Order: sequence, then structure tokens, then C-alpha cells
Amino acid sequence: MYLPPYFEEKRPEVLHRLMADNPLAALVTHGANGLDANHVPFEFDASQGEHGILRAHVARANPICQEIESGSDTLIIFQGASGYISPTFYPSKQETHRQVPTYNYLVVHAHGRITIRDDETFVRGVVARLTRKMEAGEAAPWKMGDAPPDFIQTMLQAIVGIEIEVTRLVGKAKLSQNKAAADRIGAINGVRQRETDAATALADAMFNAPPPIENTP
Repeated sequence: MYLPPYFEEKRPEVLHRLMADNPLAALVTHGANGLDANHVPFEFDASQGEHGILRAHVARANPICQEIESGSDTLIIFQGASGYISPTFYPSKQETHRQVPTYNYLVVHAHGRITIRDDETFVRGVVARLTRKMEAGEAAPWKMGDAPPDFIQTMLQAIVGIEIEVTRLVGKAKLSQNKAAADRIGAINGVRQRETDAATALADAMFNAPPPIENTP
């Protein structure tokens, strides 16, 4: 990933928060048939290992279960707030017209080693924890015990667990830090005027990013 220094995000707590808030990630693997990508919700345990552990599950019928050897390198991509930035947002555009469109975004690349866990106890635990997290905001949270045990057993037999030892986290926060202060404020205000939840999340991230770097090309 191209990573200019003014867009690099190194703070572990910020990277961990983005991963926790955006659990659906792209799992990129390389097997006998080349590159593959699966979109999977992950749980992240920062307390284990040097850089944490990622856990998830996939369908047993997914080719990843047969094609990927345990210990293989993998890449998991988490994406946070993002949005288009129009040149019209920048006050300097009205003066010089020397601005172009761009896209702002937050991402974390988790590099690690994957293990396929065909273990019912492991899979049941992952499903239970992910369910509790995802259902936490619902008015009447669903739990595994709401379904008949034989049905849950059948569902569990149809999936396989994944565990990834994270070896490196790389974060990028492209949030107009390379713009002059006035243009950065203009971009924040322009995004906020869209009045959507996604736009508000991006504008807040831009506002809370490190101070702008003046005169950066």
C-alpha cells in the first residue's frame, strides 16, 4: 500500500478501534488457483500475541478450506469511513483553480499467518462471540439458544473456523492532512453538508486527524 508519511496511522488503539467498529473485512489469500478474496466478519483479540489474533468462520464448501495451508501468509483489509472530496470544497480553488478531485478514507491492513480450525468448540465460540457483539444494539438480541439445538448443530457442521496470528498492522488515514488549513476546513464542511451518517463519520475523522501539513505537495 502506498503510504506517504503524513497519511500513516501508527497508533495501535486507533487501528484496533477501526477494526472493531468495521468487522467485515476482505480476507486475501493465495492458494493453488492464485489470489482469492473473501468478505468475512472478524473478531479481533488484541490481548493475544504480539499484534493480536483475528478469528472468523467460512462455509465448509468455501475452496479456501481445501486450498490454503495452515501457516500461509494472508492479508486482511478493514475499511472505515470514506468519501469523495470535490475540488469545489477548497477555498483556494476559487483563487487559483489548482485543485483536483480525490477520495478520503481510513483503512487497516492486517498481515498474518492463517490457520484453518475445523474444531466445533472453536467454531461455536467464534459464532457465539460474534453474535453477542452484532446483536448488542438490537431491541431484542438474538442468541444461539433461541434456535433448536439440532438446527444449530447442523449449521455449525456447515462452517469451518479461521484463526490468524497478526504479524503486522499497517494503517492509512487519508484525511486531507496534506492540505492547507483553510482548504482542510473547507473539505470538512463540504463533506458534512451531505448530511448522511457516512459523511458525518468521515467529517469527524477529518476533524480529529493530526494538524494539517502546510505547503505539502
